Amino acid sequence: MQVNIQIESGYPEPIAVIHTAEITDEVNAAVKKLTDTSSDILTGFSEDNAEILDPDDIYRIYAEQQKVLAVTEKGVFQIRMRLYQLEEKLAGRKFVRISNSEIINLKKTAKFDLSIAGTIQVRLKNGQSTYVSRRYVSKIKEILGI
Repeated sequence: MQVNIQIESGYPEPIAVIHTAEITDEVNAAVKKLTDTSSDILTGFSEDNAEILDPDDIYRIYAEQQKVLAVTEKGVFQIRMRLYQLEEKLAGRKFVRISNSEIINLKKTAKFDLSIAGTIQVRLKNGQSTYVSRRYVSKIKEILGI
């Protein structure tokens, strides 16, 4: 996508104009990003404390016993959102779903072990390991360019 910026004093606030021959996924993603007014703030809960979580500090987010938990550099926090909502909120930030119950931060992965037939083991930079479910293997391989 080509981006042009014109600076003109007659505009009190920025206006984005997209010129395109057709609506594509890339155009839709740009429009969504430009019009999204929801904040990037994630609130994590640990015991009786609420803490603002930086998405870049999150290794993985997973559902367990009807709770959604985020593993960060500071510890494990409960997030009061559903996994699909977090997936949407974190889209475009290198987070990817690897199973029905887990999302990982690709920036926090150390390596992908493809030696196990039919599945992929993910090793995170914090030393934890998790697995890509069979249903998501082709998606991960596509993202990795395999």
